[in-house]
Amino acid sequence: MAVAKNKISNTTPNAAEPRRDDRWRETHLGRLLGHAMRKFDERVLHLMAHDEGVPLALANLAARNQISAAHIHITRHLALGGSRLTELSQAAGMSKQAMGDLVDQCEAWGLVKRGADPLDARAKKLVFTQDGLAWLDAFKVAVAQAEIEFKESVGQDVATVVALGLEAYAQA
Repeated sequence: MAVAKNKISNTTPNAAEPRRDDRWRETHLGRLLGHAMRKFDERVLHLMAHDEGVPLALANLAARNQISAAHIHITRHLALGGSRLTELSQAAGMSKQAMGDLVDQCEAWGLVKRGADPLDARAKKLVFTQDGLAWLDAFKVAVAQAEIEFKESVGQDVATVVALGLEAYAQA
């Protein structure tokens, strides 16, 4: 009787046979990009937690890891003139419900506030508060510092190639 092949590994389910090499799952480009982005965001949040320009309550939240990379989506994507929730969730590549949960937290923390949308009385527009704008300024400084550290870590030439390659890939 023939032994059925395992469709995933393409090997027979026999313990005596060697396992396939699956190290590629840890080292493929997407995985490396994900690790790099998490490391970069963690560094940015660390720098913001220690920035004197960040409102104390927000710095404490960042220092206690209460503000995550997910919250950074709002910092990255909320337009200075304000955005509707649907626009913000689309820009961040998140569901409206997930973004709504983040906005609720950020509103409770004083980063953003909801207001009337002058173009549609039925809609709400999200805008940065004064503390949110201070957070945004600290985010800009922290991102610049993290980029400097990245360049120091891999060298200017590699950093330039990485930036150009990622830009080309994202726009393709």
